[in-house]
Amino acid sequence: MTLLHPPYTAWHLSYVALGAASAPVIYHGRLAWTLVAFLFAVGIGAHALDELHGHPLGTRLTDRTLIGLAAVGIGIAAVIGIVGAVVVSWWIAILVVIGVGLVVAYNLELAGGRFHTDLWFALGWGGFPALVGYVVNAGRLGWAGVLVAAGCVAVSAAQRALSTPARRLRRHTTALEGLQQLDDGTQIELSVAMVAAPLDRALVALSGGVVLLAIGLVAARW
Repeated sequence: MTLLHPPYTAWHLSYVALGAASAPVIYHGRLAWTLVAFLFAVGIGAHALDELHGHPLGTRLTDRTLIGLAAVGIGIAAVIGIVGAVVVSWWIAILVVIGVGLVVAYNLELAGGRFHTDLWFALGWGGFPALVGYVVNAGRLGWAGVLVAAGCVAVSAAQRALSTPARRLRRHTTALEGLQQLDDGTQIELSVAMVAAPLDRALVALSGGVVLLAIGLVAARW
């Protein structure tokens, strides 16, 4: 469960649903299989590779186990994508190649970490799932899908802007000292918990809100 990180996994799966909801027609079977593919690729594969690179989550999983989980997760997602390319559209084959490349390059910090940036996170974990959700259902690219993907990039960038300092506070900060002086003379002592609290509340609200938005829009198109 630590590796899967359900709130964030559900958040990124919601981008798939948002992309699908913007397509002219939603094929529920296609959406279901796309969600399964991203569950394996992002929820399991990407998180396993991320844990392999320095064990930031502190799990007791061995490197061999993590490599196995990553290979199985990404492999299953790729197979689903290849079947989709044969059944639905050749566009999906291109997206499979891009998706596998994004997962590996970002999480293993290849090319000296050039792909492990806020921009690539927003593109790969926000815009890409939404674009795939649209293409799988529409069978092609379209302006609606591109615009929704761009919106998901922006939301994912906001997530990154909040989660990076929150993670730094939780995992790496041993002490934080300071005093906030208000214009009415009130003094507030700074602490790790106080500084992290609004970041965590915003992340919880965003993660829940995006999931509910995705469910509501898909339900409206049901």
